[in-house]
Amino acid sequence: MLDMLVVGGGYVGLAAAVAVKQAAPHLNVEVIEAAPAGVWEKDERASAIIAAATRMLEVFGLWNEIAPDAQPINRMIVTDSRTSDPVRPVFLTFDGEVEEGRPFAHMVPNVAMVRALRGASERLGIVIRHGLSAAGFKTESTRCTVSLSDGSTIETKLLVACDGVRSKLRDMAGIRTVTWDYSQSGIVTTVAHERPHEGVAEEHFLPSGPFAILPLTNNRSSLVWTERSAEAERLVASDDLVFEEELQRRFGHKLGELRVVGGRRAFPLGLTLARAFVAPRLALAGDAAHGIHPISGQGLNLGFKDVAALAETVVEADRLGLDIGALNVLERYQSWRRFDTFRMGVTTDVLNRLFSNDITPIRIARDFGLGIVDRMPQLKNFFIDQAAGKTGEGGPRLLAGEAI
Repeated sequence: MLDMLVVGGGYVGLAAAVAVKQAAPHLNVEVIEAAPAGVWEKDERASAIIAAATRMLEVFGLWNEIAPDAQPINRMIVTDSRTSDPVRPVFLTFDGEVEEGRPFAHMVPNVAMVRALRGASERLGIVIRHGLSAAGFKTESTRCTVSLSDGSTIETKLLVACDGVRSKLRDMAGIRTVTWDYSQSGIVTTVAHERPHEGVAEEHFLPSGPFAILPLTNNRSSLVWTERSAEAERLVASDDLVFEEELQRRFGHKLGELRVVGGRRAFPLGLTLARAFVAPRLALAGDAAHGIHPISGQGLNLGFKDVAALAETVVEADRLGLDIGALNVLERYQSWRRFDTFRMGVTTDVLNRLFSNDITPIRIARDFGLGIVDRMPQLKNFFIDQAAGKTGEGGPRLLAGEAI
């Protein structure tokens, strides 16, 4: 019988397996992943990794491997304008460091991150089974029996669902969600540009939604471009000339001529928050527990926070001789993560509603508010600390760079 079975071999699932196995090598941990082996190598996207997450990756011994591909975010600029405006006034700027030599975030190619986590999994002896999904599970007093898509079964003390925002395991467990469809889609692509970005990230609040320009290595930027869903579908389906022309109108000309160098995809945007993060012998993590708007760039980082809290809960319970899958043990993880997640979900929901419109009185009020924040260094430092995932006393140790 396994000690822990993780369903979902993405960043959060692999990080959860690595965190537990590294701290408690005697525990038997496996991962099942529905996608065939090697699919992750085709992922052209990049993700913002906050300072707290880089500390956790340092504890794993992986950050030095990832860092050469990572682009520090040295500065953040926020503007509020219409697409047709000839000038985009800057209402808010953030310097990038939370402490000397450590920026509040890096942009990391997804391929580099998964490659490092897979390597760590192999070194730790974590078995990853590809092409398998969970068809169902049955919970008993001391174990959970998971039925797999190939007809086999696995018994485990703890089942960890990292199977995405449409989690089948969450639904099988009868855990309800709070959901909201924004009728928006996020277009994700990568561009090269003539002039250097100097590590500056920009978020332009346009009437259709935020348009984020996130710096990558080699004079490239990753874009998260929010549009109404019908418009996003039209843009993704358009030819390169039309797409790049529309892109240049939103991007502006400060970095010179643009050239799309990656594929382009549109993802539907919405809010999904699980009403519970745990059930007997089951814990939700990552998008299975929460899917939020990318306006704050915190989606993946919420998943890494889940990993830090869940791993510490499981490892400490094991050291005390407790049943790691018992509901009273898992409730510590839930109490640790649920409030922070709901707060972030509500915050991104409010921000998206506030900035994804062109109503003049609201525009004036929000620009005034941004200007006030920009003139208050202490408040700006608070926001940067929050964005960087800075933990106070009582936070998960991995996020502070400490081993469990």
